Amino acid sequence: MSNATSFQTNITDGLQHRGMVEILLFSAPIILSCCVFLLINATMLITLRSKLVFRETSRYVLLYNLLFADTVQMALSQVLYIVCACRIMLTYPVCGVLTMLANLTTVISPLTLVVMCLERYVAVCYPLRHTTIITIRNTEVAIVVVWGFSSLNVLIQVLLLLDFPFEDLQSLQMKEFCSTENMLLGTMSDLYDQVFTCFLFASACVAITSSYIGVMVAARSASTDTASARKARHTLLLHLAQLGLSLSSTIYNPLVIAITKIVDKITIFRIQTILYVGVILLPRCLSTLIYGIRDQTIRPILICHLCCQYKLSIVQSLRSQSRLH
Repeated sequence: MSNATSFQTNITDGLQHRGMVEILLFSAPIILSCCVFLLINATMLITLRSKLVFRETSRYVLLYNLLFADTVQMALSQVLYIVCACRIMLTYPVCGVLTMLANLTTVISPLTLVVMCLERYVAVCYPLRHTTIITIRNTEVAIVVVWGFSSLNVLIQVLLLLDFPFEDLQSLQMKEFCSTENMLLGTMSDLYDQVFTCFLFASACVAITSSYIGVMVAARSASTDTASARKARHTLLLHLAQLGLSLSSTIYNPLVIAITKIVDKITIFRIQTILYVGVILLPRCLSTLIYGIRDQTIRPILICHLCCQYKLSIVQSLRSQSRLH
């Protein structure tokens, strides 16, 4: 399910016979990009907890849940990348814990997008009942259901892993770098992962598309606020684009395998770097950029927090320079 870890195995496996300087040159841009994205996401998370209006509005609570899952997913992906870049071979239990946590947060994102779309659908199609249907309590219940469904998926994956005859292995030490693909030890695990991924994204696409059609129909009604409906349509289209980007990460590994057949190793390393940042890391930060810019309530507070962090970094840099002199 989580293809964010497949890049680490591919690129570090090819670089293991090359110099450490070259490994650092390939790793530095990825680590730097991820750190920037993590900083932006962390600032957005702080912003969404800084005001009472964010904590008591359903769509902001759902946005916080989406950003939290994406941020954890990004951090886990980067941890696995650094482990592989340092050529550290983990044991199966440790790798299993890391990949299962990655799988948990990967499922959270599309499910949360579905709930956010349903919230917009109710707001436009049933405006008089919106405040009674979309309450903070119901939102919290929906978030618990999302995490519960994702945890159930992880539990099934763990049970399938337990069916693997680990006693036949000479050691629990992995002979390959830790990744989700290397933890799909049996044919049943691999098959379940493919079926669940297709089911999840197909269901999410149907739910988001149905919500969009419902909003389109409601927008033609004279009793519906046209401006609100238009804004909801744009939001739903953005959710559909976000889902598409999440889905694109699942085709990353097959795409890389296809490219390796037609280009040399040096070129594939560069292509993998671009794909990893653009297809896996950037979508995890896209929600912050979208809502941080579009939402007029979030925008000034987010900019204020980012500017404060920037000023703080400059002050710390000047202090460190003065101490050196």
